[in-house]
Amino acid sequence: MKKTSPYFIIFFLLMETGLYSQKPVQKDSYTFLVQTEEGDLNKDKRDDKVVLTMDLKDETRPLTVQIFLTQPDHKQKLVVSSTKLIESEYPKDKNGQHNGNTIPDFIIEDGNLIMLTDINSRKSRYEFRYKQNNFELIKISRVIWDGKNTTSETEINLLTKTKVEFDQELGSDKILNKRVRKIKMDILPKIQDLSFSDLEEY
Repeated sequence: MKKTSPYFIIFFLLMETGLYSQKPVQKDSYTFLVQTEEGDLNKDKRDDKVVLTMDLKDETRPLTVQIFLTQPDHKQKLVVSSTKLIESEYPKDKNGQHNGNTIPDFIIEDGNLIMLTDINSRKSRYEFRYKQNNFELIKISRVIWDGKNTTSETEINLLTKTKVEFDQELGSDKILNKRVRKIKMDILPKIQDLSFSDLEEY
């Protein structure tokens, strides 16, 4: 009986190990850059970065929001990545139709992250602050125009737990029908836990 070379056995085992140890590499499909915004988010006098990208391979065109904080060595560390904060451009429940809204805009203002949306003709502003390694939602303001002469506005302060609603005529500073009420809020919502539908419920 012909003996098998020990070198062949070793070579065969190495090949087997290599085959089973290889895993398919999943490349990031959110490759289309929609927006970048830079500014100091954690008050360390270093510019941080917010990046909004879209997945063009997915027919629903989902978007992801990523927040990078610049470290003392000037390298940027990813601290937030969310694919649910913004609705897909072509949601599955709309059967291939566009959601009808513009893509939200992000700005950094006074050290806080601001997200501006225009959904179903209602313009909203969401303000997040960085605290204890989290971005917490602290304020919401909204305005919707009735198509004629009046705007209805809402201001929500999650720190003071108050919600103020009022109407205003175009071109006038006079506030009409002002309503103030307290809201229940034990823990400030974190940006990575929020979805676009969560935000619309406030």
